[in-house]
Amino acid sequence: MGSSSSKPSNPAPHVWKGTPQPGVSQNLVEQLETSNETDISRQQAAELLVQQRVAAELKRLREQEIEALREVQQRLSAEPDLAEDQQQHQTSITRQQVAKQIDDLRSKLEERRQVRPLPESVEKARSEVVRCLREHDRRPLNCWQEVEAFKEEVRKLEKGWVDKVAS
Repeated sequence: MGSSSSKPSNPAPHVWKGTPQPGVSQNLVEQLETSNETDISRQQAAELLVQQRVAAELKRLREQEIEALREVQQRLSAEPDLAEDQQQHQTSITRQQVAKQIDDLRSKLEERRQVRPLPESVEKARSEVVRCLREHDRRPLNCWQEVEAFKEEVRKLEKGWVDKVAS
């Protein structure tokens, strides 16, 4: 059983034999050699065709826009008196309404001008931040302690306001 090998002793090498050259007809070779057309000329012809199509499409779009403009102008010229009357009526109403709105806004602004003074602790922390920033104008990061103190005072003020509004 084990005395004979499973492989043949002299394997014959496999040699692939294809056709020596692909065949090209002599007529095709002659036609390509005598042709005046080059890659550049084909590219130019294609570019010219694209430009012609774009120009035709632009012309068609302009004509559509001109036609739409004519239609709108005809519709507007058909009823000019009605449009003028409406515009004058709206203008007079608008002026009166605007004057009333201005008066309303002025009264609201007068009501809102009542600014409450800041508590002493917040004002003091604010002035400390300003003082420190003026002293260390080239190194503002040195004022981090004053900024943190100001933030804490503002947090307290906000918390008091929220508690007052919520209750």
